[in-house]
Amino acid sequence: MLPRLFGLTGGIAAGKSTVASFLRNRGVAVLDADQIAREVVAPGSEGLRRVVESFGRNVLACDGSLDRKALAAIVFNDPSARRHLEVIMHPLIRQRTADLALDLGQQGHAIVAYEAALLVETGQADAFRPLVAVVVDDQEQVARLMKRDGITREQAQARLAAQMPQHEKAAAADYVIDTTCSRDELQRKTDEVLALVCKACGVDRARFGV
Repeated sequence: MLPRLFGLTGGIAAGKSTVASFLRNRGVAVLDADQIAREVVAPGSEGLRRVVESFGRNVLACDGSLDRKALAAIVFNDPSARRHLEVIMHPLIRQRTADLALDLGQQGHAIVAYEAALLVETGQADAFRPLVAVVVDDQEQVARLMKRDGITREQAQARLAAQMPQHEKAAAADYVIDTTCSRDELQRKTDEVLALVCKACGVDRARFGV
């Protein structure tokens, strides 16, 4: 039996991974879209073979793995190349996600969080309802990004300017968690939203202690 997948999204340095860790601690299974995207192009995979076939062996690192920076350099300023990469990757990611979700369902998981940064931008929000958006105060987001990546304020602001504004993600979501707070307060907010997700999915919240 397939579990119900609900979305967990948010901008860079908004605190999405922290919320995901709180959900895991409550017993909620979390599927990480970034990890799945790496798995489908692992060495020896059909995905990697197709990427190399389309973009050349220059996208391979010395150890035979995908050189993600080299691939990004190709597709970053070439919309047609980016679309071609998406045609390769998206079906593989969807199939891998479905396989992992089925495994989790067989293990007894009734709900699964699908953690992905670009659910709204890629038009997938409605496929992962209820959708939870993680947001943070704009200045706090800049400070976190500077600290995390060791970059200047200008560099951090440029990265954020290239993303969908947080308020647009929040508008597309069913529930919003603002991480501009203490860790204890964030745990409380996450538990409240988890209880709402359980209600929306018809799952007993008591199984997660909320």
